[in-house]
Amino acid sequence: MRSVIVVGAGFIGTSIALALTEHGVRVHLRDTRPERVATAVALSAGVAEPPEEPCDMAVLAVPPTSIATTLRLCQEEQIARSYMDVGSVKALPLLGALELDCDLTSYIGGHPMAGRERSGPLAAQSHLFEGRPWVLTPSQQTGNTTLNAALEVISICRGVPVVMEAMEHDRAVALVSHAPHVVASVMAGQLEHAPTGAMRLAGQGLRDVSRIAAGDPALWSEILAANADSVADVLEGVTESLAATVDALRAMTCSDEMKIQRGHRKVRDVLVHGCAGHALIPVKPGSLPPRHSSLSVRITDRPGELARLLSDVGSSEVNLEDLSIEHSPGMNTGTVELMVDEAEVGRLAETLSSRNWSVQE
Repeated sequence: MRSVIVVGAGFIGTSIALALTEHGVRVHLRDTRPERVATAVALSAGVAEPPEEPCDMAVLAVPPTSIATTLRLCQEEQIARSYMDVGSVKALPLLGALELDCDLTSYIGGHPMAGRERSGPLAAQSHLFEGRPWVLTPSQQTGNTTLNAALEVISICRGVPVVMEAMEHDRAVALVSHAPHVVASVMAGQLEHAPTGAMRLAGQGLRDVSRIAAGDPALWSEILAANADSVADVLEGVTESLAATVDALRAMTCSDEMKIQRGHRKVRDVLVHGCAGHALIPVKPGSLPPRHSSLSVRITDRPGELARLLSDVGSSEVNLEDLSIEHSPGMNTGTVELMVDEAEVGRLAETLSSRNWSVQE
């Protein structure tokens, strides 16, 4: 891979450009907003000058509704020998490319499963795709040259290629990405007019539930519109479950003992199924469902304490899968939750306890 042109110097496009540039690929940048190209160039993500000859690959980092028209224009201009989009919806761009009579032999759909709540080139990270699934949705017409070029881009960015059919991809991301964003936004929207006193009580749980609601509304409006049916199907199931839960909660306040007990059972079932579903989420993106346990460690808010804890974890030779930190309101202490293999949690607890850490399994 010698040269790539990235069309769309936003968060994802610039992140790809940074990763490619760091590995010696000559990257050309193009965007309808010149200031974005200027910012990406300043970050050393590539050059603003157009290529003198067709690039090996054109990465189309534009909104889903713009992919097909962008592909057609770029193919007419012959800016590259192969084309890959990185939109979060796959069926709509493919249908649009068919309708516009694009050359499908040189085109492949792609979707790197990585992102942040921030947008724009300044949020870009060259390591964003490391170890992350990167879906490819080749059509029946996609040529081997284009497929191999896409795989090479993914390899350079250190992503993990996953081949899927376009509609299969859209149904999957509706469940694991798009519908959760809507649910988080609805919940966060309830806070907009919350009393000041209530918001002072907000903790890590609320931040976890509402974090992704901070995404760019304009971008997410386009994503949801491009995958509307699949997202609506998931949300219908969520709505039915929420409605049944509301009825169960109302029943718990009535005077009929049988209805009260049925309400309790229904609410408990919702919570049990929630735990079961959460247990299926991989700790590491793209990996198998986890068999991990958590270990809570009390830590004081002093310089070097977290580093000392991580050093002690490392000396135990137990692999740390993930960690989170929750601060105690109004106190100079917090809790660090360590995620490790369930077979190793006892050994880690013993090691940390021997080094005077306050540990709770």
